[in-house]
Amino acid sequence: MAARETKAPITEEVNKTEEEVDLDTSSKAALVVVSLGADRASQIYKYLNEQDIEDLTYEVAKLGKISNSQVETTLDEFYKLCLTHKMMTDGGLDYARNVLEKAFGESTARNLLEKVSKTLQSKPFNFFMKGDPQALLSILQNERPQVIALIMAYMEPEQAAKILEQLTDEKRIAVIEGMASMDRVSPEAIAIVEEEMKRKFATIITSEDNMSLGGIDFVADMMNNIDRSTERKVFDQLTKSNPDLAQDIRNKMFVFENILDMDDRSVQRFVRDCDTKDVVFALKNASEEMRSVFFSNMSKRMADSVKADLEITSNVRLKDVEEAQQRIVNIIRKLEDQGEVFIKKGGDDDDDIIL
Repeated sequence: MAARETKAPITEEVNKTEEEVDLDTSSKAALVVVSLGADRASQIYKYLNEQDIEDLTYEVAKLGKISNSQVETTLDEFYKLCLTHKMMTDGGLDYARNVLEKAFGESTARNLLEKVSKTLQSKPFNFFMKGDPQALLSILQNERPQVIALIMAYMEPEQAAKILEQLTDEKRIAVIEGMASMDRVSPEAIAIVEEEMKRKFATIITSEDNMSLGGIDFVADMMNNIDRSTERKVFDQLTKSNPDLAQDIRNKMFVFENILDMDDRSVQRFVRDCDTKDVVFALKNASEEMRSVFFSNMSKRMADSVKADLEITSNVRLKDVEEAQQRIVNIIRKLEDQGEVFIKKGGDDDDDIIL
């Protein structure tokens, strides 16, 4: 009896200690990343600068054992912060305060708003985020392409796409080239642009750290949201003036994984033009969902052949897999240009669907 009486308090004390340990902000960030899984976490990493990636990776590596209670508490806090951020950017401070107070109470709402407000205030050109595209266009259209490129790099791709559609042909290409070649922008350069825009917006927001902006990925994401007519016009002009950049953007706009979003008829069409060996290599490390899309849209004879080859094909280099996938992507892009397949993109593409 005595032994059992001494063990119970010790166990309770250990559990209590584990549950009461408060994680710091860095550990919480690492916990969120781990909870997302490798694939989703990799999408977050591309938006971070090198120092942030190094710091976050270090925190993930030393995270150690975490209790279920800590996981639930951290993810709940992360969800609430994301919700608060969206309400503030979409509906404004008053709207966010009213909704949050009703949902979580006055005290929690106040804490959430304070945390998110600091984040929003630290982002340069944040005053553009809720601007009407036509109003912003009237302000930006007379600015230098380099200035427009810098400001648009801070916008959401959908908002940037609306601005891009309305620019003149000449300025549109110059802005795209400016964003695509943009990498890391110093605080000094941002401050100069913000000072120039101060007369018009009466707002200067300082930046303390270099930030990763623009780049090929951003341009590709933006191009995925503009209308087809503008896209074709951009690429026609860009191919003449900067063919390498045009191809780099095209390569980023549609990747092998996007095949999952294609309709069956389009998949059946491009599969007919694919080399069987390329299909085998491309599917070697593909998901079961991707394999299913291919097998269900090819003839039984071809499907049986590919499945048999997949069983006996081994020691395939990742480089060979990626090259095979890229060749298939190139076929799809070519057929799309010819109007024979349909690639689902952001925005309204109803007029481009091939029936």
